[in-house]
Amino acid sequence: MASNLLADEAADKIVTVSRTAIGDSLRSVTYFTRDDYDQLYLRGDLEQDADLTSFIGHEWHDFKTAHAAYEGTELGTYNYTIRAFDNGYLVRVTDEREGVFVTTDGLTMQDFENVATSLREVLRDEL
Repeated sequence: MASNLLADEAADKIVTVSRTAIGDSLRSVTYFTRDDYDQLYLRGDLEQDADLTSFIGHEWHDFKTAHAAYEGTELGTYNYTIRAFDNGYLVRVTDEREGVFVTTDGLTMQDFENVATSLREVLRDEL
C-alpha cells in the first residue's frame, strides 16, 4: 500500500520490521500522526473497508494520557501498549510526533516485545 505521509522506503521498513517480528500472524500495520494516518499493510484475508479514523484519535489520545499518568512511577518509562480483543491484538508504539500500531493474531509476550522494540528503533532512527 502506498503512503501519503511517509517516503516509500520508510513505509517499507516499518512493514518489513513488523513482518519479520510477527510473521504470518501480522494482520495490519498503520502509521499515524496526530492528524492523519496511512494503513501500510493489510493481510489479504481481512476486510478492506475498516474506518480507522476513530482508532487513530483514540490511540493518540491514549498515548498522551498513559505517558503522563505513568511518568515517574516505579514501573519505569512507558514503552508500548498491547490491547487484547476477541479476534486478535493491537500493539501501539508512539512517540511525541508519530506512531505505529500493528494488529495481530495470537503472539507470545516475546513477539510483542520484539515488534515494539523494532518499531521504536525505526521511529527513533529512520523517520
